[in-house]
Amino acid sequence: MKGRTKLFVVATLICALVYELPLLADRQLNKVRPQTYPPTAEARALHATLRIVDLHADSLMSPRDLTKRSSHGHVDLPRLREGNVALQGFGLVTQVPRGMNMERNDDRTDLIRFVAIAGHWPVATWSSPLERALYQAHKLAALDGVLVVRTRDDLAQLLERRKAEPALVGGLLGIEGAHALEQQLSSLDALFDAGVRVVGLAHFFDNRWAGSAHGVHKGGLTTEGRTLLAAIEAKGMIVDLAHSSPQTIDDVLALATRPPIVSHTGVVGTCPGPRNLTDAQLRAVAGKGGLIGIGFWDIATCGNDPASIARAILHATAVAGADHVALGSDFDGAVTTPFDAAGLVHVTDALLKAGADAETIRKVMGENAIALLSRILPAAR
Repeated sequence: MKGRTKLFVVATLICALVYELPLLADRQLNKVRPQTYPPTAEARALHATLRIVDLHADSLMSPRDLTKRSSHGHVDLPRLREGNVALQGFGLVTQVPRGMNMERNDDRTDLIRFVAIAGHWPVATWSSPLERALYQAHKLAALDGVLVVRTRDDLAQLLERRKAEPALVGGLLGIEGAHALEQQLSSLDALFDAGVRVVGLAHFFDNRWAGSAHGVHKGGLTTEGRTLLAAIEAKGMIVDLAHSSPQTIDDVLALATRPPIVSHTGVVGTCPGPRNLTDAQLRAVAGKGGLIGIGFWDIATCGNDPASIARAILHATAVAGADHVALGSDFDGAVTTPFDAAGLVHVTDALLKAGADAETIRKVMGENAIALLSRILPAAR
């Protein structure tokens, strides 16, 4: 093989490999464990009448075309429609440490840089968590068939339009970790303008604002974090305590004047773990009028089937009250789940089989989230 031809072939192979890497990673990290039994006719009938809200998925990181049904991963618009999802929460992931674990991480490494480069994201995103958040927010706004919910009016419009346009899906944007602000409180304005309405204070490491359940120090709100909390509330945004350290949770609940959410979590009552909520924390979040989104992955539920999700949900409703529990799947968050977005009827089915009444199921599957967002989102743009 001549030198130039060989160089061309090698370069082509390298480019193809780089292009395929994000897809290969997506296949490996976001798996579905297929269910071996179909939902009952009763569950299907009830599910078709629900207004379903899932508070958290990380799908905007994915290299997949979310307008098309994919054979892997968890979320795309066709599967959201098949699952009867009215509103999907999308987390904006902006930095993840190498060797990510549940116990102890620092901020010295940055795997999302490689996601951005390999995924052909804009050059500005290669080194900027803020630009990564803004880029992913733009991706959602550009999707045909999605209404980005920024205000109470948007939510009301979404629900009204879905009566005639059931294929319409709402999207609610939130950041995973206030490190996305890049140390600047003023960055909150840019995120708000891009449609972000949910602010997770910490992700997998401690930051300037708050401690993480998986950080090195696991401290609480810092002085700057208290200022950030006040700014979030002043703008009508929602504080998300998912991944926050116990001290951060306590600090926010002591200071917050608006209901917080925990967008995706498990509960210690059915699954002990460093980021799952204790019964005391469940009661405290409910006491602030907040909402707890129950996750679908094994570290959240200590199981790999819909029954384990239903068990966690029903424990949370027993402790916090049926008005304070919601869905928080963590779809496409580098987790394996018992079904994808098209299979959410399995949750309805599992709850029925566990003895939940239709009203509780209706609340957990979406009405609690709709009620809260209808009260605390900004009134208008």
